[in-house]
Amino acid sequence: MQPPPSLLRPDTLLFIYYLEGAIPAHQVFDIEHFIGNWVEDDFSFLFFTQPAQQQVKEILSLFPATRLLDQYEMTYAQWQGGNVEPVRIGRFLLNPTWIKASPGKNEVAITLDSGVVFGNGTHPTTQACLEAIDIACAGNRVKTMLDLGTGTGILALAAAKLGCEKIVAVDYNFLAARTARINVVLNNLEDRILIANGRAEQHTAVATDLMVANIHYDVMKDLVRTDGFLRQKWFILSGLLRSEAEKIGQFLATCPVLILKRWNQDDIWHTILGITNPSEES
Repeated sequence: MQPPPSLLRPDTLLFIYYLEGAIPAHQVFDIEHFIGNWVEDDFSFLFFTQPAQQQVKEILSLFPATRLLDQYEMTYAQWQGGNVEPVRIGRFLLNPTWIKASPGKNEVAITLDSGVVFGNGTHPTTQACLEAIDIACAGNRVKTMLDLGTGTGILALAAAKLGCEKIVAVDYNFLAARTARINVVLNNLEDRILIANGRAEQHTAVATDLMVANIHYDVMKDLVRTDGFLRQKWFILSGLLRSEAEKIGQFLATCPVLILKRWNQDDIWHTILGITNPSEES
């Protein structure tokens, strides 16, 4: 079996097979050099570290409704959009597994293995969320957190490093959840972070000090309307384009919430930091 994604390096060759048809995300293939299966709507991406035409042909025979659309060969660095190097965002230092840059004074170091999942910290919404988490966690006020759409787990890791004691991090994509679990172990935070593979809107029933949702608008619009949303003391809503942020803002205006800060990267990506039931704050 292929070693965990944490052994991927910038020069590792990836062989990617793009399929029409969704192969179940939890499907286990006992195939050498197989990394994982990324399911997106009705399409699947199968990742290998060696050519796997015959293996993919056998997989397709198990799922008659699928067919091969295309295949790609690229390095891991190319898949991630360039050389994957240590990244500094605010006071967070994000280190890939093969480089350990030393954190400066007051910097918070996080080891991050993105695997084949996007989310190495460079996206504007991730950067805004990290800044918002730093604000919310100031003064040791956040002890519990809900991270919805966790991806690689980067936001949960950041909060745990800032002192948050109990975090549930959720992602509907099985491969993302598996990658997040690897990152929890890499950072020795198993006692603080629980990774769940499931739907975000089904995890708001329990009240927490902070809810973070860097997630698609189609999920967000229902999430803020759940009974549990107003049970979360602080909230960070991100992953929103301008028109989507306007719609969410209009709904929040009807709720007992106080918006503390907004981020607007080039008028494209929007992030909102706020608290619920501000009249109850002491």
